[in-house]
Amino acid sequence: MNVQSFLITNRLSIKPLTVTDSSFILTLVNTEGWIKFIGNRNITSEVEAGAYIKKILENKNISYWVVSLKENEDKIGVITYIKRDYLEYHDIGFAFLPNFSGKGYAWEAANAVLNELIQTHNISHILATTVPENMSSVKLLKKLGLAYEKEIEVDKEKLHVYGAATAKLTTQ
Repeated sequence: MNVQSFLITNRLSIKPLTVTDSSFILTLVNTEGWIKFIGNRNITSEVEAGAYIKKILENKNISYWVVSLKENEDKIGVITYIKRDYLEYHDIGFAFLPNFSGKGYAWEAANAVLNELIQTHNISHILATTVPENMSSVKLLKKLGLAYEKEIEVDKEKLHVYGAATAKLTTQ
């Protein structure tokens, strides 16, 4: 399910990823946090970032949104909704530039996307995965209403799976 919603919150504009986002994606995927917690994508140019985006856009199992500050349209992060082969349900994810973490933007954006998915796409369950040492991610997943379910191993890496039935989520 590829979702193409445009969303606005109090502070944020959340728009579907496009190939015009290549400069931002190049910066984001090369941040220390992305490389440490998500993995090195070996993207070293805008051309490679554009190719990475095209791959994402061609995959019907992936939806990506770019999160921008509403006041000036500065791009600060992404929210993802992906159906992974190793998970029963779709997985929500997020990544933000380091200067914008700890300010509530990731929660605001992820909560808006979750609300949209629940209201318009009738999803019954949501999952998220993170490496156990990513405490910021764990904290946000819990704040969104997801609870630890299990540990799995994917490509020789241990991941913690969090999840919730959407009927139990207290999205605001």
